[in-house]
Amino acid sequence: MRRTVTLPASIVVTDQLQHSWQHVCRACGIASGAELLSQLLAAYQQPQRKYHTLQHLQECLTRFEPVRGLAHQPGEVELALWFHDAVYEVRGQDNELKSAQWAQSVVMNAGATAAVADRVFALVMVTRHDALPASADEQLLVDVDLSILGAAPERFDEYERQVQAEYAWVPGWMFRRKRREILERFLARPFIFNTLHFRAMLETQARENLRRSIARLRK
Repeated sequence: MRRTVTLPASIVVTDQLQHSWQHVCRACGIASGAELLSQLLAAYQQPQRKYHTLQHLQECLTRFEPVRGLAHQPGEVELALWFHDAVYEVRGQDNELKSAQWAQSVVMNAGATAAVADRVFALVMVTRHDALPASADEQLLVDVDLSILGAAPERFDEYERQVQAEYAWVPGWMFRRKRREILERFLARPFIFNTLHFRAMLETQARENLRRSIARLRK
């Protein structure tokens, strides 16, 4: 029997989010799902967020759904998607660490083994994108998180504006330089995406988007 999640009126949850969260709770044995869901949704709607919002979370879950079968532990990957930006301070240097620790504690409190908690922690931490993901589930998670790079040009341009809005406190010349460096590092990779599925679907569009954005930033 499907459990109905009741949330405060100020928190909006779509059918997609509700379905995904119920799936995660069943897969990971999370008993206090309603309260935790409320906390997560409130976090993703914090005012300092412009890109790392519910829009991004929903886009990730949409990308994950058709490739769920590629994951070795799909429940863990889906839970990591929920938590990968759970903590987000625009000036913070340890957002992924705090998000990973939160996810790890949730898994441990649900009675999972330390091995499961460690895997979830590692999944969230790999979204720092400072090293190539090692396991197949980490590769899939990173590809889902980076799928915005291969979005349609209109959505990619909106994404770039959202990122710039999150960093509005950074001087414009510095933001353009740092942002260009980040995008150039992605473009310099032999492959942007780790899995054959995402390479086939998004690699070409992602490279077109990156080249266009880099050229704009150089101006």
